[in-house]
Amino acid sequence: MASSSASTLSASLKLNSHLYRSSRSCFSNYNTCCWSSGSWYSGHVSLRIGWSSSRHLESARGVPSLGNSQFVFKCVGRVLEPSVSIDSSQNNNASDERVVVLVIGGGGREHALCFALQRSPSCQAVFCAPGNAGISSSGDATCVSDLDVLDSTSVISFCLKQGIGLVVVGPEAPLVSGLANDLVKAGIPTFGPSSEAAALEGSKNFMKNLCDKYGIPTAKYKTFTDPSSAKLYIKEQGAPIVVKADGLAAGKGVIVAMAVEEACEAVDSMLVEGVFGSAGCKVIIEEYLEGEEASFFALVDGENAIALESAQDHKRVGDGDTGPNTGGMGAYSPAPVLTQELQSLVMQSIILPTVKGMAAEGCKFVGVLYAGLMIEKKSGMPKLIEYNVRFGDPECQVLMVRLESDLVQVLLSACRGELSRVTLDWSPGSAMVVVMASNGYPGTYEKGSVIQNLEEAELVAPSVKIFHAGTAFDSDGNFIATGGRVLGVTAKGRNLEEAHERAYQAVEAINWPGGFYRHDIGWRALPKKQLAKHN
Repeated sequence: MASSSASTLSASLKLNSHLYRSSRSCFSNYNTCCWSSGSWYSGHVSLRIGWSSSRHLESARGVPSLGNSQFVFKCVGRVLEPSVSIDSSQNNNASDERVVVLVIGGGGREHALCFALQRSPSCQAVFCAPGNAGISSSGDATCVSDLDVLDSTSVISFCLKQGIGLVVVGPEAPLVSGLANDLVKAGIPTFGPSSEAAALEGSKNFMKNLCDKYGIPTAKYKTFTDPSSAKLYIKEQGAPIVVKADGLAAGKGVIVAMAVEEACEAVDSMLVEGVFGSAGCKVIIEEYLEGEEASFFALVDGENAIALESAQDHKRVGDGDTGPNTGGMGAYSPAPVLTQELQSLVMQSIILPTVKGMAAEGCKFVGVLYAGLMIEKKSGMPKLIEYNVRFGDPECQVLMVRLESDLVQVLLSACRGELSRVTLDWSPGSAMVVVMASNGYPGTYEKGSVIQNLEEAELVAPSVKIFHAGTAFDSDGNFIATGGRVLGVTAKGRNLEEAHERAYQAVEAINWPGGFYRHDIGWRALPKKQLAKHN
């Protein structure tokens, strides 16, 4: 970091502490401020009723362009009470603990985590490395763009220098490479699995073998390294059939082939052409499961697990679930398909056997287990499609806007092996996120297109929050697209219909000719007349 970072941090922490203690007076004072590159700016404030019980003051107008400044702080007055339920007899100081948090990553998932963490009563400040332009300009975190998150030595040095009390690792790559191992060895509380435990996502073959050994329901499969043997098996099984790269492929290593020829081409692309590099040097050929997909998340402390609220993602790029798979084009929570009975069944038949199995294998899992499920059409029973070892994106966005608990304390409890005495509080109603992606995604897409009207879009309806996944500033201070999935336009509502209406109102207010979005997010759970409004 720059040499001035220590004094800047000190000033910001004092400011944060002062605002927290005097939030009621700050709330009635129609002034706020922004700290940018060592200068104070006065800004006009818009009063916004916050998510859950918090009330925020956010600067919205009149603030000069911040350009590419590394440090962006917003003064936010808030009235917050910790809502995570923790047995006070075992942790008397939990509500008094004030923690500086570092979030690793720079996408929409990480923006949502920063948003939830910074409004936690026990949060002192949030850093995000590397972060992105939207995270920094929103005031949800201080971005550290020059910190190499794959270099454990640099991350540990930063944590010790800044007094980091909790590290939350967002993406899978640093986890698979062992960042959590090194941070824990250095005595830094880290929410995220070890590299050994992260193999649940890093190797689909590892996950499938675990399912076999511990009786976890999943699709029938075989693993291959020889393309001829793989194609022979495909011809024996017939189509539709699923071909998966064994390793990490940025959400693109799964081909749902509706014809034998398509599946054989997928095998060749992975094992012969090497389109996914080392991630595709081994392939899993899996039976095609027909039914409804759903996402199930559980926090795990190595021994115990607690379920998060349900959510449902939309993987296909086009309306009506057409086109190639993506990292996710939208999501909503809760998901009606995951009834309370099904959620209980998933915990008992999939999540808990996995947690116990990992412990028995000598690699206890600490972090979030994201189970991609198929609720089979014939049986109505859940089967595990795959595991991710981090929050899903874009499901994380809808979960974080609905979470009312003190996320800092929840995640620290997981790090300490104390989840058995934690319960989670959620806002009533529903939330929806619509992903806006660059034209051409998930294939080749253009970078650098200008995005306008984001501030206005957040104000078109109550409870709208835009999470940035792939944005930067250009030389004129405009937001530009730098990734495939760029924005997660999120809204809450009393029900799914209202959340849907608000999210699409915000999407339609954004001026971005270089982007596109699906018009039917939530189609499985919404009346057709609701979807027709935005088609």
